[in-house]
This record gives sequence, C-alpha cells and structure tokens, in this order.
Amino acid sequence: MPESKSRKKKVSTPDPQFAERAAKEAAASKSGNPVWLVPVMIGLMVLGLVWLVVYYLTGWPIPALHQWNLLIGFALIISGFGLTTQWK
Repeated sequence: MPESKSRKKKVSTPDPQFAERAAKEAAASKSGNPVWLVPVMIGLMVLGLVWLVVYYLTGWPIPALHQWNLLIGFALIISGFGLTTQWK
C-alpha cells in the first residue's frame, strides 16, 4: 500500500514588532491601579457621607445653600462610585 504524503506544519515565526507590542500591553495590564485611585475614590465617598450626615444633624456645612447641600453630598458620593469603574 502506498504511503500518503505527510503534511508539513508551518512553523510560524512571530513578528518581532508584534511580540514587542504584546509584551508592552501585557505589562501595562499587569500594572493595576494608579496609586491615587483608591484613596481618592474612598475619600470622595466618605467625604460625601460625612457632608450629608453633618448637614442632617446640624445644618452646618453651608447654611446658605439649604437643600443644595444634599446635592453636594450625593455628587461627592456618586463621583467616588464613578471612580470604581476604573478599579482593576
């Protein structure tokens, strides 16, 4: 019985530019969060919470703003939660 021709598999040599770019992207993805992200995120959420609690208990933060103090507190909290989308 005749023997069939075997298929030679192509030996792929990676493109050096592609390998270099892939290595840089892998290093960038492993880098994680910027140093400032977590402290700012937590700080904004805590500051917003403290702003609201102080306003409800004393009416103090900025009395002339009245109910706008609620908007300021919630805006700080929402800003903190917005930064959580950048957390890796």
